[in-house]
Amino acid sequence: MSYLITSALPYVNNIPHLGNLICVVSADVYTRFLRSKGEKVISVLGTDEHGTTTEIKAKEEKLTPKQLVDKYFKIHTEIYNWFNCDFDCYGRASDKENYDISQDIFTKLKKNGFITKKKIKQYYDEKEKTFLADRFVKGSCKFCKFDDAKGDQCDNCGKLLEPNELLKPTSTLSGTKPILKQTEHFYIELNKLTPELKKWIKLNQKSWSNNALSTTNSWLKEGLRSRAITRDLKWGIPVPVKGYENKVLYSWFDAPIAYISITKRARKDWKSWWFNDKVNLTQFMGKDNIPFHTILFPAYLIGTKEKYTLMKTINVNEYLNYESGKFSKSRGVGIFGNDAMNTGIHPDIFRFYMIINRPEKSDSLFTWKDFQEKLNSELVGNYGNLVNRTLTFINRFFESKIPSLKKEDLVYKKQLKKIEYHYETIELKKACKEILELSKLGNQYFQENKPWELVKSNSEKAGNVLANLVKLIKDLAILLEPITPEKSKEVFQILGVNPSWKDLNKKLAKKQILDARILFEKLDGVKELQEEFSGREVFDDLDLRVAKVLKVEKHGDNLYKLQVSLGMEKRQLVAGLQKHYYPEELKNKKIVIVANLKPAVLMGEKSKGMLLAASDKKNVGLLTTDAKVNSRVSAGKEAIPKKQVDIDKVLKTKLVSKEGKIFYKHRRLYADSKDVVCDKDITGRVR
Repeated sequence: MSYLITSALPYVNNIPHLGNLICVVSADVYTRFLRSKGEKVISVLGTDEHGTTTEIKAKEEKLTPKQLVDKYFKIHTEIYNWFNCDFDCYGRASDKENYDISQDIFTKLKKNGFITKKKIKQYYDEKEKTFLADRFVKGSCKFCKFDDAKGDQCDNCGKLLEPNELLKPTSTLSGTKPILKQTEHFYIELNKLTPELKKWIKLNQKSWSNNALSTTNSWLKEGLRSRAITRDLKWGIPVPVKGYENKVLYSWFDAPIAYISITKRARKDWKSWWFNDKVNLTQFMGKDNIPFHTILFPAYLIGTKEKYTLMKTINVNEYLNYESGKFSKSRGVGIFGNDAMNTGIHPDIFRFYMIINRPEKSDSLFTWKDFQEKLNSELVGNYGNLVNRTLTFINRFFESKIPSLKKEDLVYKKQLKKIEYHYETIELKKACKEILELSKLGNQYFQENKPWELVKSNSEKAGNVLANLVKLIKDLAILLEPITPEKSKEVFQILGVNPSWKDLNKKLAKKQILDARILFEKLDGVKELQEEFSGREVFDDLDLRVAKVLKVEKHGDNLYKLQVSLGMEKRQLVAGLQKHYYPEELKNKKIVIVANLKPAVLMGEKSKGMLLAASDKKNVGLLTTDAKVNSRVSAGKEAIPKKQVDIDKVLKTKLVSKEGKIFYKHRRLYADSKDVVCDKDITGRVR
């Protein structure tokens, strides 16, 4: 059988946190396992880029939707690469292929009678003079009364909603109460597709995780109803019907179809994967995405009456929460992808912890204390210790040559079968735990045979003990390779082998080994990490922007009056730089300013903002960057700054210039993926 693996497309209006990354990493782990076994498999990942949330975020960041998704696509790509997620097909929902396939599927559904037009009353913002698509309306959920529900889904109870079902609705554009006004949209008639959906579900439900099945059955029990699949937006795939050019397809219509379009963009043989009932389409996702993949996406494909590949296996994880609450980008709570990259902790360690702590049956919790304990006890004290002590012993007493394995007295065939079964059934947490138990068996064997004593009395027997252990180490590296790919590769390099699943339980052909090395370092003290990711910091209140100096005039004996550009906006700043820069040195320079500083009057001139500079006892150096004008400066944790801050708040923010780069705590400052630097060789505080 061939396997087509997908992970739910992450939405690119923000930076993914570890909870978001669970299904991405899980899909990669399962794919690597299948590859190691020699199965025919391809994996698909991409980014979901259309919809209301993109337009909202673009307005917040003063970017076009295209500029916004380009920015976050780059960030997402860097994060997935850093986490060693090796997908065969990687793309975007905004690629041309998705426009073509989504419009084609819509046209076929309409032709087959599964899409109809309906006149409805939709919320309209009188102040902004526009119809409001679902997520431009917020209010209270009619089911659970959660008071921050969005117009398409309640984040608290998970129920899908229509905007007019919200209690106490509010427009997110103007903050006013919208009115209901008549408009027209296209709807998919899910009730007409219910019989075929039920048949398909019954045929495949044995390979669905329990949460996917229970959620889907709950939907079917309530009865499927027609659902709008067009929106009043500008950013999205246009509705392919004359007269409806001002509407776009619902983002949850084109997002799952992007699995197909991404495959098409990457592979010429895409049809052999997406029009083939012998392909096992396996989909990974979080529990909030269940109905879109078990009801809506298959309904779209079934309704075309073409032989699309339908999902056979679905694996849904519950939520990973952080310490005592939820991940929150706005409050700076939790580990986000770029945070992980800046900690100095190896990506394989994060992958390992996400799998050993994977929320498979219920929600789980990321805590730094547990992270430290798992790393120190399992990767360092158990697996890493077994590898290092065995290879160090061989280097010391056997001249770095692996002794001959004459008698296999370390037997673990049953454990191998058990681990393989857990991988096959996508019980990744159990697979990881069983591998660590096997590693403990190796350490126990080492202790019981005492090779440090045995080598003195019976070198050949001691050599056989070590040969058994090297074989186990090779097997452990194969078993862990889907979870910790880089560290397994290190072990393979040390042993001079390049094995796969078929090489489990086989003797090593190579005799020479490289020097042993420590695979994992202990993590000591996590208090600083707990504090750093515990919530909002003073820095988060500052709106730091890249500005270009247009004009410089002297103002008194020490001050300059600067005219700067923030793109569409021009401002005047007053700064005491006469002793440190000539006017011509400042003109056209890109500097960093505190754009939300409360305006002040300095020697009779209004200063709307403050430029940032590093200083030591003698010199002052401006913060500068190659980023675009008006780019927001970040320290890796995105937050919504306050509308206005006082100078005291700026002075409390401990920014430091070191080796040319600027840091907040240990995190580098950057804008639009470009480093923020000091234009002089200064190590010191920034003000």
